[in-house]
Amino acid sequence: MADKGNKTIKVTLVRSMHGRLKNHQACVRGLGLRRMHHTVDVQDTPENRGMINRVSYLLQVEEA
Repeated sequence: MADKGNKTIKVTLVRSMHGRLKNHQACVRGLGLRRMHHTVDVQDTPENRGMINRVSYLLQVEEA
């Protein structure tokens, strides 16, 4: 259940995780992304923003 104040971000994995740093792979998994072109909605929190910023070169991000 989303509260009124919680925003979501739509995140899509657009580049492969193959051969990336282990902590970058862990960030992608932590966001809930499993495979190429998989899209998930995540809560707009500082923790999720930090993971998105770290692996932004692998992702496409849209405000939902």
